[in-house]
Amino acid sequence: MDIKVEEKSTKELFSTPLLQQTAFWSDVKENLGYKGFAYNLKVREKELKLTPKATSSYLFDDMLILSKPVNQYSSIAYVPYGPLLTPNEEVQGEFIEELSEELRTILPSSTILIRYDLPWKQAYEESDDNLALKELRINFGTDNHNIRHSSSNILPNYTTILDLSGSEEEILMRMKSKTRYNIRLAYRKGVYVKEGTRADLPIFLKLYEETSLRNGIRFHDSQFFEALYLATENDAKFSLLIAYYNDAPTSSMFLTITDQRATYLYGASSSENRDSMSTYALQFEAIRRAKALGATEYDMFGIGPKDDDSNPLSGLSKFKLGFGGECFSRMGCWDYPLKQEDANSFFAQELNWQKYHIG
Repeated sequence: MDIKVEEKSTKELFSTPLLQQTAFWSDVKENLGYKGFAYNLKVREKELKLTPKATSSYLFDDMLILSKPVNQYSSIAYVPYGPLLTPNEEVQGEFIEELSEELRTILPSSTILIRYDLPWKQAYEESDDNLALKELRINFGTDNHNIRHSSSNILPNYTTILDLSGSEEEILMRMKSKTRYNIRLAYRKGVYVKEGTRADLPIFLKLYEETSLRNGIRFHDSQFFEALYLATENDAKFSLLIAYYNDAPTSSMFLTITDQRATYLYGASSSENRDSMSTYALQFEAIRRAKALGATEYDMFGIGPKDDDSNPLSGLSKFKLGFGGECFSRMGCWDYPLKQEDANSFFAQELNWQKYHIG
């Protein structure tokens, strides 16, 4: 497979519905110590085997890579939800291998591996514990048989995406009846939603810390959210929404919009006044605003595996699925080592780095 790769400025990244592949996201991450690299990709249609009638014409895409040091001498090249260009399943491994070998020659010499957080739809629904079969499939047809599943996923690989077409009432009717009821109940109780400013970030942070402690999940510090406001690229719109009940903030979220896709990025809620149903009003207001700003779909950004009530995200999944979206399962994180010995050492250490987060 012949893939042409050419470096360019991150400011020149194409418009995309995937927030994590935008110039805005590169700017956010550079404020957090990453180095962003952007590359144009060019490959012949027939090599991707997308259709039996594929031609020799070139298909074009681009890709953002975030480089992050892991120690004094080594760094990881992380591709958040990229590349978007999707080969047929039978040649996905060949595509990753050839792309990685091309990138080997132009990435920083300290790079020990490339970690792809693939946005491609998962073709098979076998459980995550069947990694050997997944790795066998993706390495089929490759020369080096060197692609391996990462020890964990960074960005959510399960999500639900809402269709924002039609009227507000039509959007409501695609939701589950309990969700519609709770939205209307929140408004009857007097819940209202306001757009916050950077000065309101402490409100979100207080709710976010409370949510993280309540659910026992890892949380980002304030610097992470400050970076959203420090980003200068304007290819993504984002806003902080805050829901109030009895004039007290009870839930909050970040809403982003890129290329007609809205994304629920981060959310938080108080342990008090949960019967106000403010989270339902908050989501519905986000949907309203997204539609008004031209979005045609709304990514709820992260649910647990389908029909897995034991998953820690089970409760959140039921909440999000109530809004009536279509489930989508991505392939998750896959690694291509460039320096095998250093990569093996990193893999061994990574298993013990419970709080390490490269994304």
